[in-house]
Amino acid sequence: MHHRTVEELMTRPVVRARRDTPFKELVRLLAENDVTAVPVVDDVGRPMGVVSEADLLRKSADQADPSGRTPVPHLEAWERAKAEGSLAEELMSAPAVCTRPEWSVVEAARLMETQHVKRLPVVDEADRLLGIVSRGDLLRIFLRSDDAIGEEITRELLHRTLELEPADVAVVVRDGRVDLSGTVEYRSLIPVVEQLCRGVDGVVSVAGHLAWRRDDARPSPSGS
Repeated sequence: MHHRTVEELMTRPVVRARRDTPFKELVRLLAENDVTAVPVVDDVGRPMGVVSEADLLRKSADQADPSGRTPVPHLEAWERAKAEGSLAEELMSAPAVCTRPEWSVVEAARLMETQHVKRLPVVDEADRLLGIVSRGDLLRIFLRSDDAIGEEITRELLHRTLELEPADVAVVVRDGRVDLSGTVEYRSLIPVVEQLCRGVDGVVSVAGHLAWRRDDARPSPSGS
């Protein structure tokens, strides 16, 4: 099976900022390039952090409301420092949480989830910026056609990997939902088939309706 990598999905070239990029220039970068965040790089192009709309909005939120309808929000010391900052290195969220181009979609998605970030700078072996991958980029795997998903499951997974005959298992894919029916030799093979199908790029869910010829989960009469 071929799993799409971060390199195949990432955006490049990357809109970036320097550590001394001023606040208004950062706002302009976001607006003119229709992006919600930019990585901040050092002098050799290594990501130091990321400046997002949320980082910049702290400056507005920290201002008093002339109407008096909303109180000034309480900010932690580090948030206060950001709100008072004027350069990218003062405003950015750091350190940058990065990924590598050869990582799979699953690896990148798990890193985003555990680190609570919406995008990941992509770096090479020297930690220099190559691209950037966002949640939206990773979700593009679900735009694969049902025909492409079904063909990969049937030819690559069932036939080549598991050596099952096409007549053994029927595969129907609708909107990324995979329905399996048919009969396999051993009962223990069913969860293997279903789990492998879930790992195919673009699969939303798997419903298995498979029967078996031999129940190898039962102990033999001799107990051996």
